[in-house]
Amino acid sequence: MAAGRGRELELAETFAEVARTLLQERDVDAVLERICVLAAETVKGCEAAGISIAEGTKITSLSTSDEVSRVVDRIQSETQEGPCVDAIREHEVFITGSLSDERRWPNFSPRAHAETGIESILSLRLFASEETMGSLNLYSSLPDAFDEQDIAVGSVFAAHAAVALAGAKHGADLEAKAATRDIIGMAKGIIMARRNISDDEAFDILRRASQRMNVKLREVAGRVVHPHPQDAVSQAASRPSSRPGVH
Repeated sequence: MAAGRGRELELAETFAEVARTLLQERDVDAVLERICVLAAETVKGCEAAGISIAEGTKITSLSTSDEVSRVVDRIQSETQEGPCVDAIREHEVFITGSLSDERRWPNFSPRAHAETGIESILSLRLFASEETMGSLNLYSSLPDAFDEQDIAVGSVFAAHAAVALAGAKHGADLEAKAATRDIIGMAKGIIMARRNISDDEAFDILRRASQRMNVKLREVAGRVVHPHPQDAVSQAASRPSSRPGVH
């Protein structure tokens, strides 16, 4: 019983450290790397851990505790199969305890085992809502290294990693929106000054150009702020107003 309580206390302290790291560390890469290291140290039988995302058909390693994850992800990208691929695409937990005999991924399994010596893989999807952002992958050279308890503990690490990724995405989205507002504001200011028109009229020029040229409003605004001599949008913005008395 005492040993069990000691294990529970150790897990609680580890997860508390991860939570503090999420709050204190602004660099998402550092957070994910710390999660990988702690997962490898905490999950019984785990020798390496990595976090992967899918970019089109490519599986990319975001963070790893060592080189194993990068090798495994490279093979999964090349073969388009494996537990990480399935965890991301099918939104499920995938586990194997005998990669050398695994038949679910005939192109991936023998190569991954031959190049890394890995026998057991536990892949847990990363999600903060319905969207799967990637997977947390745990590796061991031991057969049948992971059990139900390891899935439960790994799921907590996966949840923390998902929160970090979602927070980074949200921050990037906010920064992109702020940058878009800035560039549109600058473009409106240029058009207003050059054509002596109102804010709404300047925005309407940008909006109609966006629709006519079938490009995003931000791109049109950027071409006004950073004009090219042959660009129709920048020429239109620079053209003096035809209003009477306006020069």
